[in-house]
Amino acid sequence: MAIRIVSDSTADLSKEQITNYGLTILPLCIVIDEKSYYDWEDITPKEIFAWADAHKTTPRTAAVTFEILEERLTPMMEAGDDIIFIGISEDMSTTCNVVRMFADDHEYKRLFVINSENLSTGIGLQVLKAAELAQAGRTAEEIVEEINGARSRVRASFIVDTLTYLARGGRCKATTAFLGNALKIHPMIAVSEGRMGVAKKYRGNMVSSLERYMADLKDELMTAETTRVFITHSICDRVLVDRAREFLEGLGRFTEICETDAGGVISSHCGPNTIGILYYVEK
Repeated sequence: MAIRIVSDSTADLSKEQITNYGLTILPLCIVIDEKSYYDWEDITPKEIFAWADAHKTTPRTAAVTFEILEERLTPMMEAGDDIIFIGISEDMSTTCNVVRMFADDHEYKRLFVINSENLSTGIGLQVLKAAELAQAGRTAEEIVEEINGARSRVRASFIVDTLTYLARGGRCKATTAFLGNALKIHPMIAVSEGRMGVAKKYRGNMVSSLERYMADLKDELMTAETTRVFITHSICDRVLVDRAREFLEGLGRFTEICETDAGGVISSHCGPNTIGILYYVEK
């Protein structure tokens, strides 16, 4: 019997992290032209952007399927493993509830579902913490308690290059997007209590807006947990990614600065050239 740490594809972890920590990832679905594709496995953000720009709309996204759950979780259940699933915020997706339903249907009592109340590497941070606790010999119940207890200390935010994708997804009006793009307004999208919202707005080019975004985070970053910090982006200009890394290295605080690509779900909603810094604050 083992403890298995499982998440969904919105956690935006790298292939190396997934392999090194022995994680199992369940892909959400990207729906294009009424056909469903598994996030990262059947379709990439680059392909999503190409389709979205050609059709002037964004794909729909859908929760994990029972077929994937049967394929990836059933062997763990047959082995009698403890399974800890950490999923995208329940305010953004029904995925956590689908996993609960799957466990109920199989009458499996050792599948623990944690609502991350987050997205992207705001989930990934919790997943890696859980994996490290498992490696340290903690029980499933202890891991669940600690992850739930630390959940409110996760900070997840992004700065968006274009408002077009937010408008296509219904998160802002088309007229607002048109004017915002014309005025070079770049919103800071932050996660709070499981929901995405606009925390601030920056005006100017993306380089100057990124500088102000990082300056706004600096004081809190200096109180962040030192283990790791994430830079997560959707096919972002390398100049922006390198500048974010340079800024974080200059703080001299983090043991590990991780760079990962945003998957299809956040890319569909926020568009290309979106970049964020994600971390835990200390207790």
